[in-house]
Amino acid sequence: MHVEVDVNPTEDVEKVKKAVENLFGNVEFEEKPKTRGSLLVVETTGLDELAILQNLLRRERIRAAARKVFFGGLSEKSIIFYLNKQVAYVSHISFSRPEGESPLGPIKVQIQCDRPRELIDWLAPRTVKS
Repeated sequence: MHVEVDVNPTEDVEKVKKAVENLFGNVEFEEKPKTRGSLLVVETTGLDELAILQNLLRRERIRAAARKVFFGGLSEKSIIFYLNKQVAYVSHISFSRPEGESPLGPIKVQIQCDRPRELIDWLAPRTVKS
């Protein structure tokens, strides 16, 4: 998994880290300076970090919406999606667009894997309507 999030000059880098950790657990950050602010980057392998996201999707009952977003960002070997940074800070999930929707910018998540459709089924299984 590859995560990128801009830290604007007006933001506290520790709060931005907390937003990412609320979704993916205790991850290691690389901070890269930018002209304005910085960029936090996270690189992980395996499913451990995605288990928290999976649980949040179930808890918030947004698996059907998540599936739509995940399939919208699906390519042959990856899934790309964006999450609202402010909502993540309070341990919730709100999907976002790459630009313009969130004033502080989104959290960009890219997951590389051999079978991304199976990963989507694991992260956000189909919900059964009664």
